Amino acid sequence: MSKTKKEIHPDQKNSNINKEQNMLIIKVKEGESIERALKHYKRKHRNVKVGNEIKERKYYTKKSVKRRSLIQKAEYVQRLKQESEN
Repeated sequence: MSKTKKEIHPDQKNSNINKEQNMLIIKVKEGESIERALKHYKRKHRNVKVGNEIKERKYYTKKSVKRRSLIQKAEYVQRLKQESEN
C-alpha cells in the first residue's frame, strides 16, 4: 500500500501568510519601560488601521453601498476644495 500526499488547496497555502500580516510586532528594547512599548503599539495600531478594518468586517456591506459611499465622499471632498478656492 502506497501513501499518497494530501493535496493542499491554494487558499490554504496562503492562509498562514495572511494571518501573519495582520499581527503587530513591537520590539521592546532593553531598559525600555512598558508604557513606552504600549505607546509604540498604540501608534502602530492606529497607523495600520486595524481598528477600522475590524469595524468594516463586523457587518457585511454590499458592493453597491460601498461604491455609493465612496462617491459621496469624493463629492464632499470636491465640494470642500471648490469652496476653499472661492
